[in-house]
Amino acid sequence: MPALAAPVTDERSALREFLAYHQSAYFAVSYGLTDDQARSAPSASALSIGGLIKHVTGMQRVWMARVAAAPNPPQEDPRPLAQRTAEHAGEFVMRPEETLADLLETFAAQNAESLRLVDTTDLDAAVPVPRDAPWFPKDVEAWSVRWVILHVVNELARHAGHADIVRESIDGATMYELIAGLEKWRPQPWLTPWQPK
Repeated sequence: MPALAAPVTDERSALREFLAYHQSAYFAVSYGLTDDQARSAPSASALSIGGLIKHVTGMQRVWMARVAAAPNPPQEDPRPLAQRTAEHAGEFVMRPEETLADLLETFAAQNAESLRLVDTTDLDAAVPVPRDAPWFPKDVEAWSVRWVILHVVNELARHAGHADIVRESIDGATMYELIAGLEKWRPQPWLTPWQPK
């Protein structure tokens, strides 16, 4: 993972490059951690590296399902809002039986699907705004696929910043040294499924 995203040639390559770049941050920030360290929440918040990886995996899954279904809404989740909200909150917690390797493998698979959709979906297609949750705008009928991809990039970047702080609280490691260590271990992990060697 270089310190900057690679040059881009057009809108689609820019969306893909910045999405892949921010996906890759989670492999760097988790580099060298044990399961217990990935599960720990050493900063002022309750966030952990493992929990953040779970969350951004789920976040991509939900938003990119909307992209895949566009211009139709995705299949409706029949569960009550309270149950879905509780499941969402659980994404931020790495449970005792979960391993960092498994979380990263699931994340890598979702990353590949997200990148596939960026490569193949009509960027102008309408993505209907959900009406089943109070936090979505009531005065917008639809977003474009382009908007959704940019929103996913924004979420990945925001939570990568959280992960940087958590990682530095664990062992003092910062992103540049983690990038260097990861590149020696496995060049360009965001382009291939993550597998421990």
